[in-house]
Amino acid sequence: MPIRQVPIGSYLSIDATQLQVLIAALRGLGYRTVGPRIADGAIIYADLHSIDQLPLGYIDRQDGGLYRLEKAEEAGYFDYVVGPHSLKNYLFPPRETLLESVRENGTVRMTPPEIDPTPLAVIGVRPCDLVALAIQDKVFLGGSYVDPAYKARRENLFVVAVNCRRAAATCFCHSMDTGPDVRGGFDLALTEVDGHFVIEIGSAAGADVMVEIEWTTAPRRDVEEARAISDALKDRMRKRDQVPYSQQQGTRQRFMDTTDIRNLLVDNLEHPRWEEVAERCLACGNCTLVCPTCFCASVEDISDLTGDNVRRERAWDSCFNAEHSYMNTGTVRKTIASRYRQWLTHKLATWHDQFGTSGCVGCGRCITWCPVGIDITEEVAAIRG
Repeated sequence: MPIRQVPIGSYLSIDATQLQVLIAALRGLGYRTVGPRIADGAIIYADLHSIDQLPLGYIDRQDGGLYRLEKAEEAGYFDYVVGPHSLKNYLFPPRETLLESVRENGTVRMTPPEIDPTPLAVIGVRPCDLVALAIQDKVFLGGSYVDPAYKARRENLFVVAVNCRRAAATCFCHSMDTGPDVRGGFDLALTEVDGHFVIEIGSAAGADVMVEIEWTTAPRRDVEEARAISDALKDRMRKRDQVPYSQQQGTRQRFMDTTDIRNLLVDNLEHPRWEEVAERCLACGNCTLVCPTCFCASVEDISDLTGDNVRRERAWDSCFNAEHSYMNTGTVRKTIASRYRQWLTHKLATWHDQFGTSGCVGCGRCITWCPVGIDITEEVAAIRG
């Protein structure tokens, strides 16, 4: 039997079968368990009850406007990279009710909706998405105004993170210093090593869950090997940055030079590149929907036919929509060029002024899920000249 007291920062070792015990332990503690599953040709987050539902033996091939799942015999449980979902889908859901108004006997009663108290455990969270979570915490919890629904969900969140063993061509987390290794903000962190898992304990809640699982103390060689996996991946990503795009073989690899990037963009608001990218951009908003940090939303009141029941709902919006900049004089950003410029300069430049950090974590989703393959790293490089 395992020792019950596990210090935070400890490294434990479990075999793959204990993943099922981990899921069962979380569910036994009342958590709704969510993890990576294959659906509609992609790996998404969905309810997870069994390790048989995990994408064992699959990897994802990603490039500008391209996402494909492929079978790979050597692939482990978490050797895909990132899909279209992130933690944002659960903490800041695509649509939610903010207020309900009911009129009865001439009296109007307005109440906020009840927040589901069920705690959530998400398995398979990537390093870049952990940084994105910290960024969204600043948006919804920082400052004078706190979003109560986000706060309630955040306090009930259990994170099982995964250190990356491979990177897609669209990944540039090393440029943004957000990966490919997990650095904090998790309860448990997994690294797959030769058919078993090395687990780092990141919180007291994570230590409590491990009480239910058969584990052994990870030997030093396993800990060093787990660290070496992330270090080797980061080295490979850095080395590919030294090869010019024109000389890279096969799929092009991404890199973003972030040197003085705020002033670079703010000082080039009239750069001709904005018009060039607008000729390709469809203003569909895909990039903002899959981005793990974008938080634009619209609010609308929805009434029944009698007017006695009204819901005030918040739904994801996008700065690529013309209505997003609508004011009493009309739409402010009338062109696609102005909307793309708004998105990119906010994400990489004025986000620093607003929240003290970049709004980009280098996950590459905006490149993959753009229908015309617009590449954020390429646009920054073009403006840098």
